[in-house]
Amino acid sequence: MQETFFAYGTLTDPATADAVLTEFEYAGAATLVGMAVDESGEHPTLVPGGRTEGRLLHTAEVESLDEYEGVARGLYRRVSVPLDREGDGDVQVYVGDPVMLGVDGVAWPGTGPLRERVERYVDEEDVRVV
Repeated sequence: MQETFFAYGTLTDPATADAVLTEFEYAGAATLVGMAVDESGEHPTLVPGGRTEGRLLHTAEVESLDEYEGVARGLYRRVSVPLDREGDGDVQVYVGDPVMLGVDGVAWPGTGPLRERVERYVDEEDVRVV
């Protein structure tokens, strides 16, 4: 089953996506409202506030993307963000751990594991992809 992802970094480049995935398709430009890119760490990540330009990517190869993003190592978490478009639904977004990536001065609000704090932020701040 295909999933939709919001790509905002290296996966916006077709050559990178082609190296990671065997089958994928881009579905046009998109904007993530409520999170901005911070490139001050080892790898780019999303932080609270702002907007991020990117692309929608469709693929069934979720495990390959999780491996590329270092989910098992704790570098990134995959979270669902509402999509304000055709058919609506959710888009998968990778959010990096600021501590693991060496991003200073970024703190997701609340307490608990990073994934839970990001998910709460998405709900409370009306984060969405348009």
